[in-house]
Amino acid sequence: MFKSLVINKNDSQGYHTSLKELNDEDLQDGDVLIKVLYSTINYKDALAISGKAPVVRRFPMIPGIDLVGIVEQCDNDKFSIGEHVLLNGYGVGEKYLGGLSQRARIDSKFLIPLPKGITPFNAMAIGTAGYTAMLCVMALEKQGITPDSGKILVTGATGGVGSFAIRILAELGYSITASTGSAEQVSYLKELGADEVIDRAELSEPGKPLMKERWAAAIDSVGSTTLANVCASINYGGCVAACGLAQGMEFPSTVAPFILRGVSLLGIDSVMRPQQDRLDAWARLEQTKLADKISKISTTVGLEAAIEVADQLLAGGVTGRVVVDVNA
Repeated sequence: MFKSLVINKNDSQGYHTSLKELNDEDLQDGDVLIKVLYSTINYKDALAISGKAPVVRRFPMIPGIDLVGIVEQCDNDKFSIGEHVLLNGYGVGEKYLGGLSQRARIDSKFLIPLPKGITPFNAMAIGTAGYTAMLCVMALEKQGITPDSGKILVTGATGGVGSFAIRILAELGYSITASTGSAEQVSYLKELGADEVIDRAELSEPGKPLMKERWAAAIDSVGSTTLANVCASINYGGCVAACGLAQGMEFPSTVAPFILRGVSLLGIDSVMRPQQDRLDAWARLEQTKLADKISKISTTVGLEAAIEVADQLLAGGVTGRVVVDVNA
C-alpha cells in the first residue's frame, strides 16, 4: 500500500480531493514503475485539486504534472532499475495519473533521465516552472535577443516561471524588469536578479494598441490584458514568449504591434514538447547555478498539505515554487 492524493467527482461528494491509500493495481498501464521521491504544486495542479477549472479529464485522478523518482521496474531497455527519472507534463495529472503519489506507473516515452548534476529535490524545485522558463529564454535567444538588446520584462514575477526566468536571465547577463502585484516581494525579486520592479497595475488595465517602447523582449505567464499591453510596449523587432494565463485566456489586442513594429509573439508549450527540446532545456538548466537560489525560490510540504497549498496558490499567496515530499 502507498499514499496518493486522489481527485474524485461523484453525486454524493461532488468534486473532492483527499489523501488515500492505494496499491499497484490502482495504477494505470505503463511500462515503467517508479518509486516517487518528489512532486510539485503548479498552477495547473492547483486548478485540478481545487476543481476551479476543468483540468481533469478522467476520475479518479492522481494530480501532479511533475515527478522525479527511482525506476523499480522497466519493461524495456530504455531505463535501468535504480535509475533516476524525471517527468514534466505530457497530460499527466490531467489525462494520466500523476506525480502526487508515492508510486507511479508511467509510459517510458514521457520520461527523461534525471541530469547527473541536478539532485532529485532540485529537479522538482525547478520543475515544470523552471523548465518552462528555460524554454522561454531559449526562444528569445533563437530570435536574436542578447543582453545587449535591452531590458527584458518578466510578468508574474513572483510565481514559479517568473522567479526562474529572472534568475536564469540574470545569470546570463540580461537587464530585467519584474512586474508583480506583491509590493512586499521587491527585495526577493531583486535578490533573484531583477534590476527594477514595477507594479502589475501598469499593465493589467486596458491600454492603447501601441504604447511607448520599453522592453526588447518579455516573458509573460499572465496572458489577457497584460499580454496585450506587453506586446504594445515592446521595442521594434522585439518579441514576447507567452507561456501562461494567470490573468485570463483572452487576448484583447490588435495587430498593430505585429505589423507596425515587427513584434513576434512566441507561444511556449511545455506540456507536449518534443523529447529533444526537453533534453536541451534540462541540459541548459544543469549548466546554471540555480541550486544557489533554490532555498529562496522553493518551500517544501507533505502530500496532505498540498491540498491547502493549492488554494493558497490560486489566491496569490504563494511565492516561488512548492516542492511536495511525497514520503514525508
